[in-house]
Amino acid sequence: MATRQLAMRTTGEPVDEVLDRAGGPRRAEADRLCEIFAEISGEVPVVWASRIIGFGEVEHRYESGHGGTVPVLAYSPAARQHTIYLTGDYEERGPNGANASLY
Repeated sequence: MATRQLAMRTTGEPVDEVLDRAGGPRRAEADRLCEIFAEISGEVPVVWASRIIGFGEVEHRYESGHGGTVPVLAYSPAARQHTIYLTGDYEERGPNGANASLY
């Protein structure tokens, strides 16, 4: 039986291809978010799940034993709105420890 691939994984796709999905004024916002997140995290952007631009990575585990790897800080650019993702404990896990913030 074939093993199912996790949806939340790095894909190796070019970051610019995902950024291009945000048109008009949203594209400039997506570019700026990329700059800010790279500065905050100290990491290079990587495409996750073909639609999310992530910075850094962290292992997570549920009580059930299931788990995986997710970006520490991420966002999904889009034509209408952007979605921002943080790990639940970002303030402790982020680059500045308990002092981490998004400006």
